[in-house]
Amino acid sequence: MDRQTISRLAHAHHPIAAPITDESVARLLARATAHTEAGRALDLGCGEAGWLIRALAAHPRWQAVGVDLDATALTRARETAEAVGVARRLGLHHLEAAEFSAREPFDLVLSIGATHAFGGLLPTLAAAREHLAPGGRVLVGEAFWEREPTAAVLDGLGAAREDFADLATTTDRVIADGWTPVYGYVSSLQEWDDYEFSWTGSLAQWALDHPDHPDAAAAREAADRHRAEWLHGYRGTLGFVTLLLRR
Repeated sequence: MDRQTISRLAHAHHPIAAPITDESVARLLARATAHTEAGRALDLGCGEAGWLIRALAAHPRWQAVGVDLDATALTRARETAEAVGVARRLGLHHLEAAEFSAREPFDLVLSIGATHAFGGLLPTLAAAREHLAPGGRVLVGEAFWEREPTAAVLDGLGAAREDFADLATTTDRVIADGWTPVYGYVSSLQEWDDYEFSWTGSLAQWALDHPDHPDAAAAREAADRHRAEWLHGYRGTLGFVTLLLRR
């Protein structure tokens, strides 16, 4: 079972692919769009476009563009946008986020939990800068170390210590890169737990509901492995911050 399929099944009941509640998403979007009644938003690595669809539903004079490599996720995004009534204001592109180009700049550029597409946080911000209109905002979500990771945590995540920094260092690097945080949100342990139980539970439930599917065993194995890596590994060590930035 490929990674994109696993992720899609795991996010069936938590379409925001990050440890953030719907209420926190709404608050972040409200702050990110408050500077203009009519604007353009771009999500680099949008998945099923959960952030964009919520933004369009709340702001009828905004338009949005999403970019992602997962064709099935983009199909679901279109279906959701149709159901919500915002499809005419949403453009979706099936390609590498780093390859996207546009003629007009954007008032808001998002990349939540997708910085790996550019090779890290600062390269993601460099890409966002190329798309940003004067006075625009960037909303970026990135992991950080809540505490020093052990070797077991790093092995479980398949990560290196230098992949992330602590919250202070992460913020300092963003500021040194020419950005000013005008808002930020650190996901709580409760949000992490809800996200991880939903992720592993949705995937395991799919396996139980489709026992004869050739991928059922692989899905159950992926859910069990992820659950163990979280509960016996990075729970309380890996954090997640969403920063609203201006140049």
